[in-house]
Amino acid sequence: MTNTTGKINLLGLTQPEMEQFFESIGEKRFRAGQVMKWIHHFGVDDFAAMTNVGKALREKLEASAEIRGPEVVSENISADGTRKWVVRVASGSCVETVYIPQNGRGTLCVSSQAGCALDCSFCSTGKQGFNSDLTSAEIIGQVWIANKSFGTVPAKIDRAITNVVMMGMGEPLLNFDNVVSAMQIMMDDLGYGISKRKVTLSTSGVVPMIDKLAEVIDVSLALSLHAPNDELRNQLVPINKKYPLDMLLAACKRYVTKLGEKRVLTIEYTLLKGVNDQPEHAEQMIALLADVPCKINLIPFNPFPFSGYERPSNNAIRRFQDLLHKAGHNVTVRTTRGDDIDAACGQLVGQVMDRTRRSERYIAVRQLGSEAQEPRAVANRN
Repeated sequence: MTNTTGKINLLGLTQPEMEQFFESIGEKRFRAGQVMKWIHHFGVDDFAAMTNVGKALREKLEASAEIRGPEVVSENISADGTRKWVVRVASGSCVETVYIPQNGRGTLCVSSQAGCALDCSFCSTGKQGFNSDLTSAEIIGQVWIANKSFGTVPAKIDRAITNVVMMGMGEPLLNFDNVVSAMQIMMDDLGYGISKRKVTLSTSGVVPMIDKLAEVIDVSLALSLHAPNDELRNQLVPINKKYPLDMLLAACKRYVTKLGEKRVLTIEYTLLKGVNDQPEHAEQMIALLADVPCKINLIPFNPFPFSGYERPSNNAIRRFQDLLHKAGHNVTVRTTRGDDIDAACGQLVGQVMDRTRRSERYIAVRQLGSEAQEPRAVANRN
């Protein structure tokens, strides 16, 4: 909330926190609503521009507070309209935010951590290691930056961002408090007024925090499944060793049941050639999800250096989808978007100052494997 100057960053404060701040400086609580509208509806970061706030209060705010989003390092626009921002956070690492326009929707994919501690084998973010949790200001700041870039302020006019998914870098449930605060601002009418149905948190399966989430907020939930049995999921998504599928799906069902309103779980499933894309995997998935109200997003693998995985053929993807459809599931295949700017699902890497040294070890092992294969390739050419 504060930086080295001691000033409070108002960007990441929820409405109750903003009200408490104004009370703490001897002001009325209604000032919170005024200032939140200036920040989130109009994209203002200068107290002097807040024309309905008296001069004395503006001076008081200048002395004790600031409105500071992450630093924008770069913005790239794909041929298909996808946008990617690289932003630098307080730890010095850079994270990525992606905007995907499609069928009248504008979905913003937001990061919650610099790097990721979970190390899913097919995700480039995990291979960067882990540096830090993002603050609530750094999380909501990604929405603030994107919203301003479209010139859609006030936020409710010609809104470009209709949906937000916490599916960027990091595991959101391992940065629980900051993520929840940011999502509350996303849904607040004084913030971005996005429907709870259109704010989605994606998790790899931190079971205790799924139950905790249900106690404090009612956003939509997505599960990064990626394997239909524990043996394979242990390899692809290592946190499964701690929270296996039976335990995980039970927690997801509890969450969705508490939401009511015919809400369903979204299943995210990255298809990897020859690994989890065979008919037997589809049959196992059908059995696994038999009593889970859900919709399924199939995500063809998006390559990145040294991954060791490949994208399945279009025929294999259609075969897998058809098997799920015939079993009665609502299944879509996610169109690869923004891969020309490395903005596709699973490709987000940023620039992580890795405290775990995982990225260093990962690249060393992969390069060693490439070197071991090279003599054989030379022998074959001879």
